[in-house]
Amino acid sequence: MALHFQSLAELEVLCTHLYIGTDLTQRIEAEKALLELIDSPECLSKCQLLLEQGTTSYAQLLAATCLSKLVSRVSPLPVEQRIDIRNYILNYVASQPKLAPFVIQALIQVIAKITKLGWFEVQKDQFVFREIIADVKKFLQGTVEHCIIGVIILSELTQEMNVVDYSRPSAKHRKIATSFRDTSLKDILVLACSLLKEVLAKPLNLQDEGQQNLVMQVLKLVLNCLNFDFIGSSADESADDLCTVQIPTTWRTSKK
Repeated sequence: MALHFQSLAELEVLCTHLYIGTDLTQRIEAEKALLELIDSPECLSKCQLLLEQGTTSYAQLLAATCLSKLVSRVSPLPVEQRIDIRNYILNYVASQPKLAPFVIQALIQVIAKITKLGWFEVQKDQFVFREIIADVKKFLQGTVEHCIIGVIILSELTQEMNVVDYSRPSAKHRKIATSFRDTSLKDILVLACSLLKEVLAKPLNLQDEGQQNLVMQVLKLVLNCLNFDFIGSSADESADDLCTVQIPTTWRTSKK
């Protein structure tokens, strides 16, 4: 059936074949259909349909997968469209904080990719994709579930900024990573440490999964900050065995 005639039910069958199906032929066909969906003018509307009306977590995962591939293309979507996608996902996860963890992570990875690839894009004299850090602070003021989502956003963003995409110029990656390091990373680490102190100041309830998850996510965020490639050694194959954390000297006041 032509892709633009696919109903929600047909898309959900595609999800089943793609993620949990055991028939190899069906899986291969599903992967082809996924590529067609990404190339389709209806891709965004189909993703929205899956997110808003899908009956399984795999429907939401398919939407996140399509969006991730869509925003990662070498020829980027228009700025306004990327802003709309970012804002839509932020509102979506804020309104549904109890989504399956793998869905939340996949959607947040889309935000991280959009933010990294648009880091230097300016609109009305503002870096429009750097507002994400301010947006995250709204999550941190909400419920435990919202706070966890906010921490995951910062963690995925920090990790994404550290990943070298060899399909793109390494100089561009380094420029973005260096700017992120100099403008945002220290603030993120300080925020993470403050959150950790705040959480650990409360009695630890081993039966409280929310509290445990929050602690684990904050620790992961701190680790991602400290694992950041501060000096650009990841692009140097001779530096593979470099295990020292090269924290900038300007951060000395924050090390306590």
